[in-house]
Amino acid sequence: MNKMVDRAEGERVIMIDGVAMSMDDCPVRDVLDSVGGKWTSLMILGLADGPRRFSQLRRFIPDISQRMLTQTLRDLQRDGYITRTVYPTQPPSVEYRLTPLGQSFLALLRSLVHWSTENHAAIRAARSVYDAEAH
Repeated sequence: MNKMVDRAEGERVIMIDGVAMSMDDCPVRDVLDSVGGKWTSLMILGLADGPRRFSQLRRFIPDISQRMLTQTLRDLQRDGYITRTVYPTQPPSVEYRLTPLGQSFLALLRSLVHWSTENHAAIRAARSVYDAEAH
C-alpha cells in the first residue's frame, strides 16, 4: 500500500511498496523525474540499436529542437544512461551510446512501450468519456 506518513521529527515520508521513502530524497521521484520527460524515453529508444550521431538522433525524433536534443543528451549523460564519444575527425564527430545502466532501463522501457501500444485505445476511449462528462 502506498501512503504518506509523518515521522517523529516531522520528516514527511511516502510509503511505496512497504518501503518508507523520504519526500525530500525519494529515489522513485528522482528517477521518474529524470526519465519521465517528453524526449528522454524516445532518446533511449533511439539508441536501442546501437550508437548514433547527433544528426541521426535529430532525424529519429524530427519534432525535437536542437536545443532540447542537446539538453536531453546532457541530462542522460549526467545520469549515466549514455556516453558521449568525440572522434578526432575534421570536423569532429560525436557519437552517443547507451551505457549498461541505459541498457537496463531500455529493457523496462520496452515493456512500457508494449503496454502503451496494447492499452492506448482504451486510454483514449476513457479520456473521451471523461471529457464528454466534464462538459
